[in-house]
Amino acid sequence: MTSITSGASTPVTATTATTAATTGTTSASSGSKLDKDTFLQLLVAQMRYQDPSKPADTSAFLSQTAQFTEVEKMEELVKQQGQLLAAQLSLSASGLVGKTVSYTGPDGTEAVGVVTSASLGSSPTLKVGNTDVPLSSVKEVTSAGRPGTEPASTEGN
Repeated sequence: MTSITSGASTPVTATTATTAATTGTTSASSGSKLDKDTFLQLLVAQMRYQDPSKPADTSAFLSQTAQFTEVEKMEELVKQQGQLLAAQLSLSASGLVGKTVSYTGPDGTEAVGVVTSASLGSSPTLKVGNTDVPLSSVKEVTSAGRPGTEPASTEGN
């Protein structure tokens, strides 16, 4: 990587610019996580410590700005995908009301029961009898038959 020098006699390398740009933010994070704020701070530090007689290449600056925009868009996409997943899980949980499910109980044993309600949210749960069952614990779903009726046969169709 090329060296970026300031107006002072001490050269500032990209590594020291990165260190200067991330001071204060890495203490709150793991240090290995680079987010859009760190990227922007690095870009600002690079511009601040550049040699005025040799300004940064405009095409490189535009490329870095485009990369910053991509990072922002990807973060928004990840957020939207998380919201979509939560909505799908809620829809799945609500669709199980009235169905018979087999699930792993809190004590690790297999249990079977009819879902009477669903609690929606970030981690949907089903109400089976008096037990709250996480949607992730469900092993099998079958149609709940009405008392005195046989489930419709799908054989021969």
